[in-house]
Amino acid sequence: MPPLRPLAATPVLEVGLVICWSSGFIGGTLASATTSIYLVLFWRFLLISLLLLPLAGRGIARMAPRELALQALLGTFAMFGYLATLITAIDQGVPAGTAALIAALQPLATAALAGLVLSESVSARQWLGLLVGFGGVALAVGGGLDQAPLWGYGLTLLSMASIVTATLIARRQARPSPLLPSLSVQSAVAALLFLPLALLDGTLVPEATGSFVYAILWFILFSTLGGYGFYWACLARTSATRVSSLIYLTPPVTTLWAFVMFGQAITPGAVAGFLVCLAGVWLAKARRSTATLPTTTCSGS
Repeated sequence: MPPLRPLAATPVLEVGLVICWSSGFIGGTLASATTSIYLVLFWRFLLISLLLLPLAGRGIARMAPRELALQALLGTFAMFGYLATLITAIDQGVPAGTAALIAALQPLATAALAGLVLSESVSARQWLGLLVGFGGVALAVGGGLDQAPLWGYGLTLLSMASIVTATLIARRQARPSPLLPSLSVQSAVAALLFLPLALLDGTLVPEATGSFVYAILWFILFSTLGGYGFYWACLARTSATRVSSLIYLTPPVTTLWAFVMFGQAITPGAVAGFLVCLAGVWLAKARRSTATLPTTTCSGS
């Protein structure tokens, strides 16, 4: 079968991104019921980097020092910076809904910076879609500002800034890197950075319970290979603004995940927010011709 053209493959990748990126919040719930979340994240990234090594080792060996440094930087911002600050903020009492709402500023921040950093134009329709999408997230999750110290909310903003920074760095690459070697290097760097946080919580040797193994496997398959894999693949095929706008769909889809996994009720506000988010993403999904798409995209080699 011939390879899919970029525009034909992109919608499939975007659906995968929304589903798998949302799974990370469910993984956090599974992990918090077992042991230290930092310990879970350390083992998550350590194991995925080791598991990918046989498939990615040759590609890593071919990477120039500058490329290795770039992937290390992406791992620092997109994996460690994004997750460590968000988890610490929630641990300090920031409501999960409020954290999701602040994280939903990502598409607006990305669009605002895309013109300056990437020379990407953002149309009036896209801006409208981003604003509508943010309104949908606010409607779906809500949240208050009186349950945690102010610096906890600052950490949530820092988390959002970390993933925006990684998005702009990755999109600025002249030629996207092979996917599996990139994920392997990024995960190894994230594991190294989570190491001291895991040590502060106690031991690096977890109790190998069924729930711990389940949480690790969930994170590896859905949140890392799926979430980050789809994110980088989508970013290689289309604009940073379009990819970031899909993040608006993750809070409502997370609500659906929680209903299926834990039986948590789906509120009318969540349903209304999801519909508004869909409208926002549709508005922000600017049409692009195949001529404007990168000719080289992330591969699995």
